[in-house]
Amino acid sequence: MSELQPEMLTDEQISFQIISHSGQARSHILESLRRYREGDVEGCRTLVSEASEMISKAHTVHFHLIQKETQGEGRPLTLLLMHAEDHLMSTQTMRDLVQELIEIFEKGRKGGAD
Repeated sequence: MSELQPEMLTDEQISFQIISHSGQARSHILESLRRYREGDVEGCRTLVSEASEMISKAHTVHFHLIQKETQGEGRPLTLLLMHAEDHLMSTQTMRDLVQELIEIFEKGRKGGAD
């Protein structure tokens, strides 16, 4: 999905932008675990970093909604928007968990115990 300015988007487009960016991030996060399992630690970390950038893009669109609401220009809460927010939050949780797992795995590989 192309990068559009949030103020130029319809309600549905805003939701789909959030879903699109967080969906791409989720795919990167899952692929990062596969890369780690294959021994490509650097590739794993790169994918997690790229996922964080995609999550940031989704947050930018989402934050636009929050700003509009605080200015009295709120949009209706739809099932599609709820799905988009759920998708974003679960993707963030996955990213945070994978980052922690990578650290745990790396300590185990190096024989470290903390």
